[in-house]
Amino acid sequence: MARSAADAILAERMHRHQLGQPLATRRGYPDLLRRLQPVSPIADARPGDPPRLVCRTSFDDGREADRLRARRALVKGRFLRGSIGYVLAEDLPLYANAFCKPLAAPTPTQRAVLEAVRSAGPLSARQLKEETGLLAKQIMPALHRLQQGFLVYEDQIDREWDRAWFDLETEWPAVELDASTRDAARGEVLLRFLEAHVFATDEQLRDWSGLPARTLRAVLQQLEEAGAVVAAEVEKLGQGWQRRGESVPEPGAVLRHVLVLHRADPLVRAHASELRRRFEEREVLRYLLIDGRFCGAVVGHWGFGDYDIDDVVAELPARELARRRDEVLAAVRAVYDPERHRVLRYAGRRLRVRMN
Repeated sequence: MARSAADAILAERMHRHQLGQPLATRRGYPDLLRRLQPVSPIADARPGDPPRLVCRTSFDDGREADRLRARRALVKGRFLRGSIGYVLAEDLPLYANAFCKPLAAPTPTQRAVLEAVRSAGPLSARQLKEETGLLAKQIMPALHRLQQGFLVYEDQIDREWDRAWFDLETEWPAVELDASTRDAARGEVLLRFLEAHVFATDEQLRDWSGLPARTLRAVLQQLEEAGAVVAAEVEKLGQGWQRRGESVPEPGAVLRHVLVLHRADPLVRAHASELRRRFEEREVLRYLLIDGRFCGAVVGHWGFGDYDIDDVVAELPARELARRRDEVLAAVRAVYDPERHRVLRYAGRRLRVRMN
């Protein structure tokens, strides 16, 4: 059976994400981070947990991220839609400029917190409470907004929850926020995204970056006029964009694997609107990537303790749905320990639950 252009693009995307063949050595880990950054911790993780590239390494990438954080080679910030993510230290100036949310008129609370950090910092949230007399419920939102403006920096070098906050300008003097170069920085990070994603629609670029539609259009127009990207239409994938000169090899064997990706995964972020439309009435824990396409979801109510998986939804033809049942369930149970999370249904059908 002849493979389509869409098949070729999806196969190449999986290759560049290391999802077809996980990275085997730690030596290549910084390059993988650079390709997919900003990288987030797993959705619903503890506040101090490291960023994770799930399914992309054959080693514990959380431990490797911890090693990089400990020597400040991997830096925490608020990037995509103001969400927590990590970038390599040498790329912090680029990503800070691309995703900065300027704070033109700080509130009195924000000014008080910023002045305390600059005059008496570094300070933990507890110390900020003592220094300013403000309540924690006032301090944390102010810190997060200042963090989005890249005015303060949270020194997350380990998995502790209560970390010190620094003045970013003092701690990272190489980060020079410049509104006049912001669109150029945005263009560069979009090009990096396209390098990993191969092809992306406007919606996918907007979902991943969090840029307003008008801003995104302007940046793409600049890139197109500069000859950096070209518009393309791919059957089954739609109208979108590729880097100029992008070469996608003919796909070989059909991808045959089931991957379970969390909601903050780089690939999930880029398909967020589509996935919300498809699963809008369900409480999704994670998504199923089957043979390179999002074809299902793990559904249930998340909690800190033990909880059940209400259903494993797989959008496959009826015959394949039955044939791949054990494969899909094995992938889900590899993430959700059966001792703590019973899988109650598959494709809406009740499963026989073994009683201890």
